[in-house]
Amino acid sequence: MGSWTALGFDTFAAPLWIPTVLTATALLIVLALRRRPRAVAWPALAEARAAGARGFDGVRAGALALRALAFAAAGLVLAQPIALGDTAPDASPGLDLVLAVDASASMRALDVAAEGESRTRFDLAREVVARFAARRAADGDRVALVLFGERAFTQVPLTRDGRLLAAALERVEPGIAGEATALGDALVLATKRALGGGPEPEGRLVVLLTDGHSNAGSVPLDVAIEVAARHQVRVHTVGIGVGGEVPVAAGARGVRFERHDLDTPALQAIAAATGGRPFLARRSADLGAVYAEIDGLERVLREAPPRRESQARPQPLLLLAAGALLAELGLARLARRRLP
Repeated sequence: MGSWTALGFDTFAAPLWIPTVLTATALLIVLALRRRPRAVAWPALAEARAAGARGFDGVRAGALALRALAFAAAGLVLAQPIALGDTAPDASPGLDLVLAVDASASMRALDVAAEGESRTRFDLAREVVARFAARRAADGDRVALVLFGERAFTQVPLTRDGRLLAAALERVEPGIAGEATALGDALVLATKRALGGGPEPEGRLVVLLTDGHSNAGSVPLDVAIEVAARHQVRVHTVGIGVGGEVPVAAGARGVRFERHDLDTPALQAIAAATGGRPFLARRSADLGAVYAEIDGLERVLREAPPRRESQARPQPLLLLAAGALLAELGLARLARRRLP
């Protein structure tokens, strides 16, 4: 369409109106030309032509051109002329945060909630992680959810939709990814998801939550640690419980006791190699304080890209239309000679 900057705007928000307006203007010109002007027959018309007089009325043609210009300029306001501009970049908090949550069978272990009721570790962890994810998403972070058991999979990719994250967690039950714990697979997948957000190493973070030790999967834990460290993905580890015999919900069979040992040295090694911190919640009820501490630690300023903004600018076209009408009026009143 070309540049309209000379008229004081950059483009049109509704350009589909332009052909309609130009067609209507052309039709107006054709109708005006076909309409005969009011005149008194001049008896010496043939002699006047023979003497070189012209039949073209320049004043009438100029007035018609000005009227067509005014009509087109006023009509183009319907196409919504706008001026474009970039706002200055904003510095806003933002991380690409991956929450890796253990959904193995051991997370069915019963624990005591803050209200004193007995609930599974996963139920208590789900509530804390959902609140944490929603809060960080509301603050401008992009949050992903990775679940793992015998295998690891992405439940939610990086998003700022806190409700989506909470709804996804609500549908998860322990054992959904198998009975064992593939810690290495989970760490590699979480690292991959964190890398998908952008090139800034300081903005990549994984929070890995588990209550067991690595006993499944295809990626050895030391290899997974090396991958995360090489790509500068910071990993905070959160361990639940202290190991030993714990009561486990067994559905219709009630409760049975199983031994689940937390691999604290492995979690410490993950955090140390990646620049993160290891956290320990002896009871699931302590998870709230752990995630609150992580929330306070991780606040990174990331410069947001400049936003393209538009502003309605009908004024130049309206002024052009008004100027053309005034010029037509002046031409008709001042330049045209009328008989008394």
